[in-house]
Amino acid sequence: MRSQPRFERPKERTECYVFVVATAGHVDHGKSTLVKALTGMEPDRWEEEKDRGLTIDLGFVWTNVDGEDIAFVDVPGHERFIANMLAGVGPVTDVLFVVAADEGWMQQTLDHRDAINAFGVQHGVIAMTRVDKADAGRRQAVAEETRRNVAGTSMERWPVVEVSAKTGEGVEELRSALVAMLRQQSTADPAGRIRMWVDRAFHIKGAGTVVTGTLTNGTIQPGQTLTLQTDAGQREVTVRGIQSEDTAVEEAKPTMRVALNLRGVSVDEVSRGAALCTPEKWHMTSVVDVRHTHGAALNDVPQEVVVHVGTAGVSAKVRPFGAKHARLILEHDLVLSIGDRLVLRGSGAQQILGGVEAIDVDPPALPRRGDGRKRSAQLETLPDINVEIARRVAVRPELLVSLGFEVGDKPPQGTVAFAGYWIRAQQVMEWKDTLLQALQAHLAAHPLSAGLATGAAVEALHLPDAKLLPLAVAAAKLNTRDGYVCNTAEVDLGEAEPGVQKLEAQLRAHPFKAPEARDLEQLGLGAKELAAAERAGRILRLGDGVVVAADAITLATARLRDSPQPFRTTDARQALETTRRVAIPLLELLDARGITRQIEAGVRVLT
Repeated sequence: MRSQPRFERPKERTECYVFVVATAGHVDHGKSTLVKALTGMEPDRWEEEKDRGLTIDLGFVWTNVDGEDIAFVDVPGHERFIANMLAGVGPVTDVLFVVAADEGWMQQTLDHRDAINAFGVQHGVIAMTRVDKADAGRRQAVAEETRRNVAGTSMERWPVVEVSAKTGEGVEELRSALVAMLRQQSTADPAGRIRMWVDRAFHIKGAGTVVTGTLTNGTIQPGQTLTLQTDAGQREVTVRGIQSEDTAVEEAKPTMRVALNLRGVSVDEVSRGAALCTPEKWHMTSVVDVRHTHGAALNDVPQEVVVHVGTAGVSAKVRPFGAKHARLILEHDLVLSIGDRLVLRGSGAQQILGGVEAIDVDPPALPRRGDGRKRSAQLETLPDINVEIARRVAVRPELLVSLGFEVGDKPPQGTVAFAGYWIRAQQVMEWKDTLLQALQAHLAAHPLSAGLATGAAVEALHLPDAKLLPLAVAAAKLNTRDGYVCNTAEVDLGEAEPGVQKLEAQLRAHPFKAPEARDLEQLGLGAKELAAAERAGRILRLGDGVVVAADAITLATARLRDSPQPFRTTDARQALETTRRVAIPLLELLDARGITRQIEAGVRVLT
């Protein structure tokens, strides 16, 4: 077994490690031998593997071909190790598929094809190995058999290269085919969300916990904090050091085979199937709704299966919604995203049942009879970002990103952005109608009230956040004032109207002569009636029972401007022809509005 990395100081290197290729194919068809011929490195890591000539677990080797650095994940072909094979192929986007020319297609060849197709791997090369043991006729027959068996799968257009690791025939052609295939692909996003599935975890004396995996998106640097999701839950870890292909590096970019030295977790707490992710950018879930992509109809698969994604294999229960859709209830949380391709394997068996695509990684509960049938109809059109926004009433774009939706700077058409949320325009209209009805009902019951309390309005609209109330208020063309939602139309004072008219007449003659409490009582004007009159703009209240003309501030400012500056409270009282009962709260209001400024106790100037 090769020695483990030491995590030394990074050395300068000029090449970018960007390609990772997994092998696949039937046991003893020469995958490991071929990889060794391509790289000059032994992929089998265990002594038992070397003694038996049988790959049991994943092997990792690399080479440089025509300036391109290619790392290989060598997988076992024996049916007993199908889970290890799925862990090797699950995280990658490229496969070197092996079929022996002398034996042709076998059971695991078919199983591995099904796994690749179920995972949706689009890029690869098919190597027809051991051609030194097959004549031209046999080679032709296997090539035709291969074309038949990959027809209609994601492997349909993959080139077939005849090769012999023993004689060297076709090895250079295979290298060229691999490079051509890899160069045709779009580049992974170094600024994207990180989700690195762990395929190995071990301890290095003096360094601590080390995990390895294939980085397919994002960039990792020493000192970076990541979220580690395991079957026991999630925790924050820190990257202490990084290696790629036995070389310390300053940063890891896609697509690279990387080893990360972690702080914050012991080796006993992390194993294959865990995932390292960008914090708060991914959704952890144990329930996912899926669409059939390959294999058995979903209403024909067993109730209990093993779900494979990335390097993880998790037991799950299947709730079918017909042949094409189902809900998977996982044994524990996984880091999943819309569009993830999952492989279903029989529980306790080695066979591949089929493949599915995740279309809702945070689905709604289905507690009532008939919900499953309705859900099946809904899933026909998912995923749909507009449906998701409408379902959640108001949603932050960051949540949509974590679920796997593509989110731009602006919301989609028919959606508005407000207070950090996205809301469908139809939802805003529903809020508008509900708010108008609630306010109308409230004012009918309480005609002289200040309006509908904002808390009551939030409750009536079932808003997920009170910050959204101004949006509904604006849509309804209402106002908010002093903690109430109120109508912008003229306030109907009802039975208080005659008394208010008499009060207005008195204040027109003497705008600062506030009536006494008994005078207001004789007019039939209590606290509620006066509050309603003030909301209507008919009077101005200065405090407990102190009422002046509605334009008192404008009139007071004009009179004080004609007075010597600065002026005392007594001067203001005389200029306004009023009492201290009115002058003091009125001057305090002028101070609060910045019309006057107090320069010392009892002395002010106009600003």
